[in-house]
Amino acid sequence: MSADHIPGFPLRSASVVLTQTNIDTDQIIPARFLSTTERKGLGRHAFNDWRWQGDGSANPDFAFNQAHNAGRAVLLAGRNFGCGSSREHAPWALRDLGLQVVVSSEIADIFRNNALKNGLLPVVLPEAVVQDLMTRPDDVLTVDIVARELRTPDGTVHAFPLDAFARTCLLEGVDEMGFLLARGADIRNYEDTHHAR
Repeated sequence: MSADHIPGFPLRSASVVLTQTNIDTDQIIPARFLSTTERKGLGRHAFNDWRWQGDGSANPDFAFNQAHNAGRAVLLAGRNFGCGSSREHAPWALRDLGLQVVVSSEIADIFRNNALKNGLLPVVLPEAVVQDLMTRPDDVLTVDIVARELRTPDGTVHAFPLDAFARTCLLEGVDEMGFLLARGADIRNYEDTHHAR
C-alpha cells in the first residue's frame, strides 16, 4: 500500500452525509472509469453521476461539492452501502476523494473487505445511532482503531467491530501482502527451523 493510502488514526473529523440507502459500487465509481489501475485521480470520479451535471459543471446540491464539507474524512451513509458488484476501484476512489472512514448501519461484505484491504475503515453502527449522527454532521468525531471506538464530542462512545488482523494492517498502513513482506525474516526463520525439525 502506498504512503498516500495510509490512514492516520485516531482520526478526528466532521462528516459528509449521504442519506441514500443501497448506494452501490456503480454509483460510487461508474463502470466506465474502471479501465485504469491508477488510484490517483479516481476521486474526481467518485459519485460521478451525482456530482457532475450534463455540461460537466458541479452539482451544487451534492454534498461533496459543498464548501463546508471540504477536507472531511468521514462519510455517514444510508444502510447497505457498497452493495452491487465487487470493484476495488470503489474504495480507491473514496480514499482518493479524501475519505478514511465510512459509517453505516449496513455495509456490503465484499465492499467491506475491499475497503479494509485499501486503507478505508468501514464502521458499522446501529441504524438509530447513524441516523442521530447524520443530524449533527459538523460534530468532530474521533475514530479510534486501537480501541475500536467512535466517540462524539459529548463523550458518547460507540464500539464497532473490527477483527484483529484488519486492525493491525490499518495501523501499520499495509495490505495483506505488505503484512507478509514485513515479516519475511520471521517466515524464513520458521521455514528453516521447520525443515530442521
